[in-house]
Amino acid sequence: MERKLNGMVPRMTRRWLLLAGIAALGAWGIRQYRLIPPDFPGGTLTAGEAFEAAQSGRIVLVDIRTPQEWRRTGIARGAHPIDMRREDFRAALDDLTAENPSRPVALICARGVRSARLGNALAEAGYDNILDVPEGMLGSRAGPGWLASDLPVTAYSGGAG
Repeated sequence: MERKLNGMVPRMTRRWLLLAGIAALGAWGIRQYRLIPPDFPGGTLTAGEAFEAAQSGRIVLVDIRTPQEWRRTGIARGAHPIDMRREDFRAALDDLTAENPSRPVALICARGVRSARLGNALAEAGYDNILDVPEGMLGSRAGPGWLASDLPVTAYSGGAG
C-alpha cells in the first residue's frame, strides 16, 4: 500500500539515493578521522597522570599543537612545545630524549586525535616508548582534558615550537 503525501506518491529517485550515499560516506569519513587509531601500540595516560609523571620526570611530555593553540590556552606545565608540523619534529624529539632514550614520551594535543595519529606514526618509525594523552588539553570522550581538570599551564612566550 502506497502512502500519499499531499496527494503525491513519494519515490526514491536516483538523486535521493546518491545524496544519501554521499551523506553516509561523509559521516563514515568524519567518524574515521575522529577515532583514535585502534592499533595504537603505546599506552595512554589521563591528563592528571601525565602531569604527575612529567613533574616526577618519569615521562617526557610533548605538546604537539600549534603556536596559535599554545597562545590561546597556554602549554601544559612540564610539557615541551614542539609543533608536530615541523620538518625536524623527530630530530627535536630525539634531542629531548638524548640523555635517556628509554624514557617514555607522552604526546598531548587538543582532543587526542593528532597525538594518537602521531604516536602511531612514530611507533611505525621504530619508537617503542610513545604514550598518548587521549583527552588532550580540551577534553574528549576519553576525559575532561587538561584545562577542565584545572591542571597548571604555562603561558606561551613565542619561543621554540
